[in-house]
Amino acid sequence: MANAEYRLENAWEPVDGDPCGRFVFTLINLSDAPLSGFKLAYTSLTRIKDSEEPHCENATFLRRNANFHQYEPPAGLTLQPGDSWQFTVAPLWRPARHRTDGAKSAYLTLSDGRHVPVAVDDTLLSGRPAEPAPVLMPAGEAKQPFSLLPWPADAALEAGDKAPVALYPADGASVDDRRAMQVVGSLYRRLFQIGQQPFALATVHDGQAIRFATDDTLVGEAYRLEFGDEITLTSGGPAGCQYGLTALAQLLHGARTQPGTFKFPASGTISDQPRYGWRGCHLDVSRQFYPAADVIRLIDIMAWMRLNIFHWHLTDDEAWRLEIKAYPQLTTTGVLRGPDEPMLPQLGNGAEPVGGFYSQDDVKAIVAHAGALHVEVVPEIDIPGHSTATLAALADLTDGQEAPDSYRSVQGFPNNALNPAIEETYTFLGKVFDEMVELFPSKLLHIGGDEVAANTWMASPLARKLMEDEGLDGTFGLQSHFMKRIQKMLAERGRQVAGWDEVSHGGGVDPEGTLLMAWQKPEVGVELAKLGYDVVMTPGQAYYLDMVQDEAFQEPGASWAGTVPPKHTYTYEAVGEFPEELKSRMRGVQACIWSEHFLNRDYFNHLVFPRLGAIAEAAWTPKDNKDWLRFAAIAPLMPKL
Repeated sequence: MANAEYRLENAWEPVDGDPCGRFVFTLINLSDAPLSGFKLAYTSLTRIKDSEEPHCENATFLRRNANFHQYEPPAGLTLQPGDSWQFTVAPLWRPARHRTDGAKSAYLTLSDGRHVPVAVDDTLLSGRPAEPAPVLMPAGEAKQPFSLLPWPADAALEAGDKAPVALYPADGASVDDRRAMQVVGSLYRRLFQIGQQPFALATVHDGQAIRFATDDTLVGEAYRLEFGDEITLTSGGPAGCQYGLTALAQLLHGARTQPGTFKFPASGTISDQPRYGWRGCHLDVSRQFYPAADVIRLIDIMAWMRLNIFHWHLTDDEAWRLEIKAYPQLTTTGVLRGPDEPMLPQLGNGAEPVGGFYSQDDVKAIVAHAGALHVEVVPEIDIPGHSTATLAALADLTDGQEAPDSYRSVQGFPNNALNPAIEETYTFLGKVFDEMVELFPSKLLHIGGDEVAANTWMASPLARKLMEDEGLDGTFGLQSHFMKRIQKMLAERGRQVAGWDEVSHGGGVDPEGTLLMAWQKPEVGVELAKLGYDVVMTPGQAYYLDMVQDEAFQEPGASWAGTVPPKHTYTYEAVGEFPEELKSRMRGVQACIWSEHFLNRDYFNHLVFPRLGAIAEAAWTPKDNKDWLRFAAIAPLMPKL
């Protein structure tokens, strides 16, 4: 890859009287030619307040769209090779606290209209010392020398002197038993490509036999392991059998890779079943696109950790990623971000247009792969807000009488919500739902419902008339009207509503059969349960894996929900917020992977792991069986993306 001819240095510095401070940008010309008559654009989650008069020194502010910002230098400025142009940007909506809070990408628009990339790196925080990177995890201590994550409900094991060469089916094993071993063996091979296969399907010298049994008194996800000369695996159903085999594979993997710490059991028992039925992991593929192979690997990692719900966030302001054959423009216009595209660059892309979507064949393959591992795929299209990409592709879904910038979302997108007063909105969504129910077997379809700005639709004459005709009160009355229609449309297709906690606003929807996710703060879950909703707990303060893990500026990630170190994620007890009479409403817990800060795989792995494993243990393991130091010892053996 050729070296960039231009570089943008960026730093945040404090300003007396303004707690949000300002940015200082320096553009350096590394090319062989003078530079003049240009404009500079960058993307940053720390945004300028363009609702006020910008205070930019040595530059002119041109425009902002969400995270996209554009400026031009003073008239007549020419940068000779090696010269630089420095300017400042203020006022900001918030201070920068971490190195990912500054510019994520940049490009120049030259006088002839060409767009050229500008190299940019993480921001510097002026006045902060060069602190060493924080230590996020202790070395850990495995008081019981067995590698299992999540830890089982009950384990009484004695360590053996050596690990078997491989585990193989005992005489009399059925073809289904052997297939189950092959499924988990293949999962292991995908996750640990140079690891020694834990299973053989024929007798192995110095191996150990597994005898399979079923027990109708066990729940479907439960299993029991008895260790001796043979291993007996008793399960309540196919999922329990898979989980028991996964536990055996983990035990053997730990004993082989860290024999000084972990052993394979010589005798004893494990009796195990999950704490919660909903053990979820969400992935936002709109802000950044993940190839299908990466999605499949994440599902594999989930299965290894006995997570069973993959919540696939397929649409947002930045892109619509799901092929809908009735509306091909959703995955042509609705995924493209670039300087000359209907959607401007955001969140780390720059001069080159970016796209990416999942074909229906991709979706079918991913859903089938997940199903074979007892992972349910719950799809999400985020409506009515977070719909910039949809409206870029389908401009007819707007009220032409409404000013184009009459409201903005919290992320700064103008007029980004589907209008409940436009009948074509429901025609469009009906066709989308028709295709989705053919692709996704899950009875739940997640419809988002979050972050609709408080003044949304108030400048729409059509929405105003609907409010008057139906006696609706403001934005959230309109949203509730919209959601109730959507709930009815889904019911007609044999599906139930899942959504974020704001689906309850303005009167909400019928709680019967509805599942809402409490994300804004823990106490919201209790409020939803009191209203009669079933709840999944995924508060940003514990389970959002894009949150920073330490206050040090070197730590990447978001910070709106505070600092979320791995120990806090591990020890947080979601059910502790619920009074006894409402605990039955809490269906489980879920990790959320939001992708604004995930510009590369290293950032992803740094932020997601080991916290995803911590949530897996919270979802499976009884509270009294959790042990932070044991988890810290086992977590390094877990696979990453």
